[in-house]
Order: sequence, then C-alpha cells, then structure tokens
Amino acid sequence: MFTIGALGFTTPLLLLGLIVLPILWLLLRAVPPAPIRRRFPGVALLLGLQDDENQADKTPWWLLLLRIFAIAAVIIGFAGPVLNPQDERTGDGPLLIVADGTWADARDWPRRMDRIEALLDDAAQLARPVAFVLLSDPPEGDIQFQAADVLLSRLPSLQPNAWEPTEAVEWAENLTGSFETFWLSDGLERLARSDVLLALEARGSVTVFESPRPIYAIEPARFEDGNITLSVNRDTAGAAEEVTITAHGLDPAGVERQLALATADFEPGGKRADVALTLPPELRNRITRFEIAGLRSAGAVTLTDDALKRREVALIAGRQGREGLELLSPLHFLEQALEPTADLIDGTLEDVLLANPNVIILADVAQVSDLEQEKILEWLDNGGLLLRFAGPRLAASDVSRRQEDPLMPVRLRAGGRSVGGAMSWGEPKALSPFPETSPFFGLNVPDDVTISAQVMAQPDPSLSERVIASLADGTPLVTRKKHGQGTIVLFHVTANAEWSTIPLSGLFVEMLERLAISTRPAVPDAEELAGMVWAPDQMLSAFGEVMDATTLPGVEGETLAERQFSATMPPGLYTGDDRRIAMNVIQADRILNRAEWPSRITVEGLAVLAETVLKGAFLTGAFIVLLIDILASLMVSGRLTGPRATAAVVSLIACLGFAPDAYAQQNADADMLALSATSEVVLAHVVTGNDEIDRVAAAGLLGVSNTLFQRTSIEPARPIAVNLEIDELSFFPFLYWPITTDQPLPSVEAYAKLNRYLRTGGMILFDTRDANTASFGAASPNGRKLQQLAAQLDIPPLEPIPSDHVLTRTFYLLQDFPGRYPGRDVWVEAAPPDAEQIEGMPFRNLNDGVTPVVIGGNDWASAWAIDERGAPLFPVGRGYAGDRQREIAMRFGVNLIMHVLTGNYKSDQVHVPALLDRLGQ
Repeated sequence: MFTIGALGFTTPLLLLGLIVLPILWLLLRAVPPAPIRRRFPGVALLLGLQDDENQADKTPWWLLLLRIFAIAAVIIGFAGPVLNPQDERTGDGPLLIVADGTWADARDWPRRMDRIEALLDDAAQLARPVAFVLLSDPPEGDIQFQAADVLLSRLPSLQPNAWEPTEAVEWAENLTGSFETFWLSDGLERLARSDVLLALEARGSVTVFESPRPIYAIEPARFEDGNITLSVNRDTAGAAEEVTITAHGLDPAGVERQLALATADFEPGGKRADVALTLPPELRNRITRFEIAGLRSAGAVTLTDDALKRREVALIAGRQGREGLELLSPLHFLEQALEPTADLIDGTLEDVLLANPNVIILADVAQVSDLEQEKILEWLDNGGLLLRFAGPRLAASDVSRRQEDPLMPVRLRAGGRSVGGAMSWGEPKALSPFPETSPFFGLNVPDDVTISAQVMAQPDPSLSERVIASLADGTPLVTRKKHGQGTIVLFHVTANAEWSTIPLSGLFVEMLERLAISTRPAVPDAEELAGMVWAPDQMLSAFGEVMDATTLPGVEGETLAERQFSATMPPGLYTGDDRRIAMNVIQADRILNRAEWPSRITVEGLAVLAETVLKGAFLTGAFIVLLIDILASLMVSGRLTGPRATAAVVSLIACLGFAPDAYAQQNADADMLALSATSEVVLAHVVTGNDEIDRVAAAGLLGVSNTLFQRTSIEPARPIAVNLEIDELSFFPFLYWPITTDQPLPSVEAYAKLNRYLRTGGMILFDTRDANTASFGAASPNGRKLQQLAAQLDIPPLEPIPSDHVLTRTFYLLQDFPGRYPGRDVWVEAAPPDAEQIEGMPFRNLNDGVTPVVIGGNDWASAWAIDERGAPLFPVGRGYAGDRQREIAMRFGVNLIMHVLTGNYKSDQVHVPALLDRLGQ
C-alpha cells in the first residue's frame, strides 16, 4: 500500500491519471470554437431583436476548474484511498491479553476496549488462539486459549472492577506453556507489578499498552475545625492545574442534586492538592458523596458516612410552649440536651419529613393524619428513629388502645397513672436498674430521679421484649420496637418535668446518647469493627457509580478492617447496629505513582486509529461537482431564465408561553390570597360546597370584623373563603367551619395541613348549627358529620368550657355563649388535671394557651351576619331579649378573636385586681 502521511492507496497506479489533467485543461479551453464575423446587408432587419440563447466565445476559467476537480476526484476515488491505514501485526502461537481491570482503567475504558478489539481482529486474521484475563479477577487454574472470534462476542460484557489486583502474583507464577503477552496497564505502580512481569516474561515476549493521561484520586473527606477538608492526588508531578470537586446529596424533596462546588489547586510539580469547604450543618449533613468533576472512576469518588455528620433531629410538640414559661415547654429540656451535639430542625411534621432527618421526636403528639402516618412509616422503613414522649394529650386520647398503633411500640391503657390518681401511687416511683438487654445498660440511675405520672402499657405477650427501661415496681417506662430498618421508642412520661425528674438529671442526656440521638459517631477503628457483621448498603462500581448492595451478604468486621476489596466485599457504604461507615477505594494519605517499566519492555499507547475507506466519499463528491457543472453551464448559456425561484422561506415561530390557563390562574389566586392574608388581620371560613351556608359564613365573619374594628384596636380586612385542598391555612389566625351533612371529607393532604395548622397556634370554630340537639353525637346528622370530619384531626382532650376559662374574660366578661340559638355547651381544650384554684382567687391559674378547637352548635354565623349596609341578615329571638342575645353573640365573637391574637394574656395574675373589681368582689 502506497501512503502519503495518514492517507494510503490500494491502487496507487491509477493516480498517474492526474498527469493528464493539464492536457484536459487545454482541450476544454479549445471548445467551443471562436465565432466568425461576416457582413450581411440585411442585418439592419435584425436590429432590435433579442436572441434568447447565448453562446460564449470561450469557457470561463472557474467552470474549467470545476470540471478538473470532478475528474481528479474520480481518478483518486478509483485509486482506493484509505485514511489511517494500519500495519498488520505479525506473530504466531498463543496470545494472552492481560488487563489490570481496576478503577484506574475506568476513566478510559472505551479506548481500552477499542485496543483489545483491534488486537483480537489481528489475532483472528492470523488464526492465533487467544486468552483474556483481568488481573483484578484472575481465573482459577491455568488459562484456556480460544478462537479470537469467541472472545470478540464476549467483549461488550467486559467491565473493570472497583478494586486493585491482590492475587495477581500467585496466579502469574502458576502459569504454564509459552505464549506472547499484550498487557493493558492502568498506569499505577504496585509492589507486585514487577513480579507479575517477570512471570509473564518467562512465558514469552511482553508488550505493554498504557495511557499517558494522569490519574486522579480523592481521599475520604475529613471534618476539621468546622470545615470539610478534601485532598486530591495525582500520579505525575506535572504543571499547575485546577481540579473541580462537586458535593452531591439529597435536596428537601429527596432528589439528588449538586449541593456544593470547590476547586483544588495543584502547584507546579505537586502531586497533592488540599481544599477546605465551609458549609452550614444542614447542607453538610445532606452530602452523600464527593467526586472529581468530569472523571468516571471509583477513585474519583468518596462516600461520606456518619463520621462527617451531626445527626439531624426534628422536634415537634403537640402543643405550643406557654409564653414566658420555657421550663414548661414540652421541648425545652430536649433542646437543651441536644443542641450542643445535634442539628435541630424546626418546622411542621410535613416539612421535616422532606428534610429526611435522622430522628423525629414527637412530644405529646397524639393524632397524626393518614398522610403523615404513611410518610412517617416510609421514613421508618429507610432507617429513621421515631422517639415519642407521653403527655396529657396522649393520655386522654384513644391512640393505641383497642389495637396497637403503627407509630406506637405498645398498646396503652386508657387514662394514666399518677400520684393521687385513679391508679394511684402512694409516692413517686424510682427507676429500676437497666437490664443487660437494654441500650441503657451500665448507666447509673441517680437516687433523685422519680416518676410521678405515666401512661400505662397494656399487658401483652410481646411486652417484655419491648421494655428497655422500667420502674421499681416493674411497670414499663421506655418501650421500643423495630419497624423496617427503623425504630420506634416511647417514653411513657413527658419530655418536661411535669411527670418526672428525668429531664432535670444528667441521665436524660445519657439516655439520648445511648439511643444514638445526640452523639456524633466517630470513625470506628479495627477493634470497633471486629465482632460485628456489617451489612452492605451501597457499593461503588469501577466507574464511580453508586449502586444498591442490599442483596450482598454481610461482612464480618475483621474482614472489613483489612480493607481488601473483592467481589464479596466491594467498596461502598456498610451499616451496623447504630452507625454507617464508608469503605472508599482511596484511603487517607494514599500516594499515587506512575508505573515504571524496564527499558526492555515495549510500551505503546492506547490510541487506535480506525481505517476509513474514502473511495465512496471521493466518487460522491465528483458526482456532486458534475451536477453543479451542469447548472453552471445552463446559466452561462443563458438557458436558465424565467421567473427566479426564490427558495428563501422565512418561518417566524411565535414563542407562546405554554402553560395551562387553570394552572396560571391557580398560581395567581394563591399569590393574591397570600398577599391579602398577610397584609392585614383576616378571618376566614371553610368552603363547604353549599353556596347558601358559605354566604352566611362570609356575612357572619364580616359582622365580627366590623365589630372588632369599632370596639377594639384590631382592624381586620374583609373575610376570605378558604378551600382546604388548595389554600394555605397558616396565613389565618382563625377559621370558622360550619358543618353540613353533604360536604365531602377532606383529602389526606388537607388533613395534614389542618393538623399542622392546629399544632402551630391556629384555632378552628366547628359549628354544627343544630342548637346542640345531638350533644355532638348520636342523633343529629350534623353531629355525626362532625365526628367523621374530626376523626383524623389531632384534637386535644376536650371539656365543656369552664367558668374560669380565659375565653370568659379575654375582652368581655361572659358566662353565656349564644349564637342564633341560645346554649352554653361549648367545648374547648381540657385544662391540665393538676390545675388547682388558688385560694382567694376567682379562677384557676391555668396560664393556658390558645385552645386549638372550639366546638358548638349555636349557629354563630347567622347571629353575626350583616349585609353591606351593616344591617343584620337574620332575626335572633324576639324584642329586647333577641337584641341582647345578638349582642352577647357578638361579644363572644370578639372574645374568640382576641383570645386567638393575645393567647394567655388575660390569664396572668396581674389582671386579678381589675377583674375582681369588675366582678364586684
């Protein structure tokens, strides 16, 4: 084959035809012949005539050049041009193709496959038997040589491994026979490489193929001085260079995203670059891996484990803390115990689940909606820890009574047990020593830790297995059960000091530590790994891809401590009883060195230039040039006349914003709702679907708003109708919910919003509008509907409004709460059982917060309702008594709104003298 640079010709003699091109140029210049001029007298008759056909006196030079190019392309095409012609390898006998097959090969694995395919093609042409071996996974016994075509068919399934060769020397020394070796090296120096080379040279010649590109690897991330320190290594001391490192993790929606970016700078001649990354705790805890951008290699990825993170703990209380009384807050002692060693998350249950915390603590939360329960169970399946504390709400609810609640570890008895209660103790009880099976085993129980009240566990065959702490009389204090990969723990006492002195002692912090809540686990050493079986959770492929590894068998801690990766113990993330550890390909302080080969070894690159036959391209080009020549000839001769075909077609595509009108309108409505509700105080009513009821509710709230404007410093805006399914409720301090028999049940999403609204200080007034004829139960259709609507709401224990409730004195002094119908039976959140009346005071020092629900049936909206002129819409009673009833109804509405907005203000003892004076006492 004749070659000119990268171009070769299979029939080079045909190129001699290019010599005749100058002769052809002269011949083409002689055609057509020059025109002859002759005088003719009648030529005057031809004046003014036009000849549609023109004939040039000689061919234009550019048209001649076009024809020469066409002929030259035909000659070159038939000469058989080939781009990058390859020299065929020679040799005979068996051929062994060896590849390291490690994570360092993954960066250019396609190029290695191309080189192996080219070697197999050459071997197939020479009919040489071939064997292929990955040193990272050598075969057992002697190698088996096969036809090259067989190996070619298996080539697409070949993949590198994420570990380095560990048994290559033993395998190479056991080889027998003679063969030639082609070794595709990953380029890294290893202690065993020279031994393997000597063993292969003893069987025949060795040729090495290696990429000159540098190899990069990243060490495990370290948490130092509040920063994340990352180190990047390279195998050659080259020029100055920048390497980009990306941090990946889950966003609040659970979608993996790039969370941070950093740049490591290599100095000239340096082989190591460090970079410190400063991130807020919440973002840092979301990171699952760091990787070098643009590289596909397990060495360019490092997984993170618990050693880098502080545990995220979400705190949720069933009721708000009392203003000015932090020590009585359900979360105060938890915050004090966890804040130094954990990252605390605040928010609603729905929001914190999106953040995927390690632990969720529910302090006296009785009911959760079906949607919240479903999401919590899914979170538990993935390894979450749900820690619950009892309290008055849980004790008064029917949660886990008839059957075990999915979010409770045990069944509970109705009511509770306290000093002086129905199931009374003579005196507070002490704790029993923790058993060996308890995670609290070994903790010292102080003598001053006592329990004065608790919720009782229902006796059950499985109860003894779930008790991890008990009182001196044997009653369970802390119970636990597994759910999926997660755990549910219940403290049968409150998280504050109302029922026990545990939160006041150091034992409280120690118990939280033993439950792996408040401690930041350190990286375990070999001794800590030993004696346990670690379950693979995620593993790294050679290309740096994170893959599921839950189907792999567990690994003993002694084996894991050796860090000898293999198919049975791949690099990745391993989980134990209470921690996760990352086993990365690159360990700390790993030094990468380029492999050095003896001078006797031939080292070639990986590049394979494929042969490309250009005959078709040249002939196609000649054909296209000839077509252009035809068109040009017609143009020159004047035969290409007539209307000019304008092929310019201009298409203007109007970029209309394609968004459904309903969606755009919904967003606009939501924005307007948020703006209206947050600019001023706004009262709201729940849309029932009954136009008449909704109209009355709006008119009723308008009447209350006008009365507040006239009599108080509150200046509400016009009321707003709220759709539970699509509207945000947190904008409104108060919701009026009239009950109708035909209104549909809210969705699980709506119930989740309602529970969140009730837990964060909102109030809902449920009005059955039936004059309480059914006593909120059996006979009234509206009463039965209320039971259905409230079944999934986290409503606290209720009681008829007591005479000393703060609602009776928030703004007006009231003892009756009529609407369109008279009646005093209005239900509010029950007072704590230990609330006592102070001697000489007309009411108990309840210091209660805002009751989240008020339930009655007096049809208050009809009594409050006014038209646009301010006139009442509906009659209330008769004569003066009716007017008085309407006035008291208005005053009750004022008290309700003032109670929502001021909370326990009028419950403070500072108001006692003024109230006594007004009461005439």
